[in-house]
Amino acid sequence: MDKILVLNFGGQYDQLIARRIRAAHVYAEIRNYNKITPDEIRVAGYRGIVFTGGPNSVYDDTAPRCDKRVLSLGIPVLGICYGHQLLAFLAGGEIAPAETGSEYGKTTLRAEESVLFADVPRESVCWMSHTDAVQTPPAGFRVLASTAHCAVAAIGDDTHKLYGVQFHPEVTHTQYGDRVLQNFVFRVCGCKGDWQMDDFLETAVAHYRQTLAGKKVILGLSGGVDSAVAAVLLHKAIGDALTCVFVDHGLLRKGEGDYVEQTFRGRFGIRLIRVNAQERFLTALRGVTDPEQKRGIIGEMFVRVFEEQAVALNSTDVLAQGTIYPDVIESGKGDSATIKSHHNVGGLPKEMLFRSVVEPLRDLFKDEVRAVGEKLGLPRELVWRQPFPGPGLGVRVIGEITEEKLAILREADAIFRETLDGALSPLPNQYFAVLADTRSVGVMGDARTYGYTVALRAVTTDDFMTATWTRIPFDLLEQASNRITNEVRGISRVVYDITSKPPATVEWE
Repeated sequence: MDKILVLNFGGQYDQLIARRIRAAHVYAEIRNYNKITPDEIRVAGYRGIVFTGGPNSVYDDTAPRCDKRVLSLGIPVLGICYGHQLLAFLAGGEIAPAETGSEYGKTTLRAEESVLFADVPRESVCWMSHTDAVQTPPAGFRVLASTAHCAVAAIGDDTHKLYGVQFHPEVTHTQYGDRVLQNFVFRVCGCKGDWQMDDFLETAVAHYRQTLAGKKVILGLSGGVDSAVAAVLLHKAIGDALTCVFVDHGLLRKGEGDYVEQTFRGRFGIRLIRVNAQERFLTALRGVTDPEQKRGIIGEMFVRVFEEQAVALNSTDVLAQGTIYPDVIESGKGDSATIKSHHNVGGLPKEMLFRSVVEPLRDLFKDEVRAVGEKLGLPRELVWRQPFPGPGLGVRVIGEITEEKLAILREADAIFRETLDGALSPLPNQYFAVLADTRSVGVMGDARTYGYTVALRAVTTDDFMTATWTRIPFDLLEQASNRITNEVRGISRVVYDITSKPPATVEWE
């Protein structure tokens, strides 16, 4: 099996690079730059190496750098963003702050003829995000592409098969990014493209059957696709040693708790326990407004409930979660910057009763999770169900959480989803309502009102690392707005969020 090494230098998109490569049916493996030696790379049989981006300046003394011998292994290398600068730096080039300052967002790329840009138009759109730039390419390299503000947007040494791109080919905003990556993987590295998602599933089931043998596992089931797939995968591996615990924390969507229980109880042969913990969660969150503090409280409360159930079942060996890669990367991983802590990653308490935590989907993106779910035979309505964060409405009520606000948001959110369901095709990848922590003046029946503002959010994405706001027809937005303001007491204004990710995240908190 051909495989590509993704050498991580703390970038936000290391797993996204691996995902793009895996989508081309070539196995990609991520290793931290300081956790693998050139000799280990050489004997592992990698067909190519990708240097990821990162938040540092390569010329700083504390910047993450791999051994320069990696460039002399005879294995093709592609550097991306920081990795592009690092490749040039290690090979003797000059890197300095960009003369025009930072370059961020979509820009026009002008490419020269080369193997890396084969079948890519002379001009196309790419996504830039950098403050440093390669000023002088190393000896033996030629400039392969440029932009209006970056003279050295790509470099290449065809003799030694070393290439670098300042832009991010792995994000969907780069028009021909997949083509650039595939040119490297297939034309430069000579990979065949024979890896399948079935390989992941078979390997994961065999791995957990072995490593969890003789242990009892408690899985936190939210009812979303991530925890559902994790549950069925682990049940396939360890059978009745798995118990799913569904915590009704009072932060669920309208009808959510009953749906989860009806869907799972008896359908998959998995033991399910439903715990009513609404009062405990809302009491712990009373007066809290900071989103990171909310996530930390919710994460700890989840674990404490799981621990209580584990003690009652004499099952404190392993806690399993449906964590997926976007959760991990936003919560900060290794040298990556923290964007927001997820309740099941950065929100976990340091001290837990469980001896270990298992996250079988930790390296997968949402679309890959759904592919695994279909392979496992989960019903389509569950596999393609709307994503819902573990903290639930707790991160969609901006500011302090109260029962009144939750009741208002549940109704508004249900109306928005009802408006789009069946009326829009294809549906956005995620769509929901947010209750802002602001009030505004309105008028109803010739009388003054002073109610909350609801923000509607809908995004289109294939990986949830980047996303664009969905262009919903105005008549549907008007229909949702009219219903919300007329049917939900306490709301005087409805707005639509037209911010993409980045710079925003999908959720508001």
